[in-house]
Parts: sequence; structure tokens; C-alpha cells
Amino acid sequence: MDGRLPLLVVGLRRGAVTRGARGVSLKHEQGGDATRRHPPHVTGRGRGWHGGGVTPRNPALARRPSTAPTEVTAPVDAPERPGSDGEHALQCAYGTEDRAETFYSEQVRNRLLPAMVAFVRRMEMVFVATSDAGGECDASLRSGPPGFLTVLDDRTLAYPEYRGNGVHASLGNISENAHVGLLMLDFEQDRIGLHVNGTAQIVAAERFHAVHPDVPHDPTRGRQAERWVVVHVEEAYVHCRKHIPQMQRVPLRRAWGTDDPARKGGDYFGAKNSP
Repeated sequence: MDGRLPLLVVGLRRGAVTRGARGVSLKHEQGGDATRRHPPHVTGRGRGWHGGGVTPRNPALARRPSTAPTEVTAPVDAPERPGSDGEHALQCAYGTEDRAETFYSEQVRNRLLPAMVAFVRRMEMVFVATSDAGGECDASLRSGPPGFLTVLDDRTLAYPEYRGNGVHASLGNISENAHVGLLMLDFEQDRIGLHVNGTAQIVAAERFHAVHPDVPHDPTRGRQAERWVVVHVEEAYVHCRKHIPQMQRVPLRRAWGTDDPARKGGDYFGAKNSP
């Protein structure tokens, strides 16, 4: 292999992969169509994306021809199905539709189940994936003692935002594109993970606590949240334990809220004086 994508994947974008009458027709800007099942309400922009035209942060992106479907037609009785256009198409291309369908039907839910709620409440970290209106991505970490992730109900959770480096990469993306992906991993006890995908909104701390007075103002040991991110759950599903490493807790005094450069990690990667 020379590192390039297999021809099958490239051909798929051009409509080379087709399927029987159970599916729907996806018409691309580049021509051709691929036939597969898809929820009738999805407009071809992935997990529930309903946005219109946007201006990417990188101008070069605006000049690239889009490979996103511009039209989706579906039979009236097409079943509701989780996932994005891309994953469905590759399931068809790689012959994994049956396995995917089993996972969707057995594991993907549109709410937090009781065991998921208990899992979230004992988590001390969450990885947060966001993207801006042009699709450029960011992944970040949020952490705190158990309970810093607040489950408001089985379709809503929230986490606090504290004073940081002032960049606001995650919040900036959310302000343009509300779709977020959360990943919580238990490295110590059960070695299992939980994905939560949905839409987020940024709420000022005062307003949040006016609506939810029972939520502590300082969930992270005396630190006052400046604002909260409220996530409305659209998908929740397991991350299997097969490749999650086993870790062991060791005593560590965390420097919550410190501005000491050394305790924050300083210029660990030597970026400050590099070109």
C-alpha cells in the first residue's frame, strides 16, 4: 500500500457503490449516486445537521468541491436510523451493514439509561469534540471530581466552564455549530466508555443556577464556574473495553485554578521560542 485511500472509497463518492431497492438515492454535486438506507429527514450533512451554507475559517476549504450529498430521497417507510451518511455508505462498501445494524438496534439510544446516568455521575473527565461552522475540529478535555458532570434529566447533561487560557476554542465552535461529541472513559474500575452526541448551548452561570438551584455553584472544590455548557442528548452508546488500558489511581494533589506556569505545564513542548 502507498498510503492512498483504496479506490473503492474514492469510487463510492462518485456513486460506484449501489444497493437494492431498500435504499435511498444520494445525488452528489460531482454526479452519480449511491443507494442505501437513511432516515428520511436527514439532509445529507451527517448526524442531524440542518445548517445551510457557511464560510469556512480556512478560505481554501471554500474552493474545494463538496462531496456532501445535496439531495436525499427516501421511501415513505424508511426506518429511523442512527449515524451519518459517511458511516452508512462505508458500511455498504465494506460489507459491515449487519454488524452495524445490530449495534444500532442493541446499543444506540436517544437518552441516558439509568446505568449511563450512574456512570456519568462518577466520571472525573470527559473528552469534548466540537467543530466550527466550516467543519474544522477541536478536541479538548474537561475534568473535575465525581459529580462535576451534572445529569439534569435522561436527555440533558451539563458541565461547568472555568477560567482558562482565554482562547475559548470549544465554546467558540459551539457558538457556530451546536453539535458536540462527548467521550467518557473509565480506565480504573470497569474499563468501559460512554459516547454522548448531541447539541450544546452556552449558559451564563447566573442563569443556569436560577433554573437549576440544586446544582452546586462550586462543583470543583471551591472553583466558581463562569458559565455552563448544557448538552441535549441525541445519541448515547457504549465504547467497548477491548482496547481501553487499565490504569491505577495514585495520590496527586491537583492544582485546580492555578496560574503558576510551572504547575500548568509551562512551555512543555518548547513552542514559545520555536518558529
